[in-house]
Amino acid sequence: QVQLVESGGGSAQAGASLRLSCAASRRTFSSYAMGWFRQAPGKEREFVAVIRWSSGITYYTDSVKGRFTISRDNAKKTVYLQMNSLKSDDTAVYYCAARLSPYGSSGYLAPSEYDYWGQGTQVTVSS
Repeated sequence: QVQLVESGGGSAQAGASLRLSCAASRRTFSSYAMGWFRQAPGKEREFVAVIRWSSGITYYTDSVKGRFTISRDNAKKTVYLQMNSLKSDDTAVYYCAARLSPYGSSGYLAPSEYDYWGQGTQVTVSS
């Protein structure tokens, strides 16, 4: 069993930056992709960004393109989400997720496609 441990959430003013980290508990952990989702109060969990582990190819939801950057450190088995120019709409609990094999029919956007999840970290942006 693998645990994904997130850190880096907190409160920030609009326009500021935060960086989230997600580390796999097992050094031998090998994933096909790792990503970030978020869930605001009263809303469904939504896709934010994902990175394919071997190729480094990334995908983002439109609302964060140009502001957020996902990256990974293979040696540390850690994925990062650098969040710049934060907006109040970015307020949510952010979840790290890992997919072990190529995606099924629902693709990388669907939470159901992911095998492991972190516990979530709160990000609150005030205007």
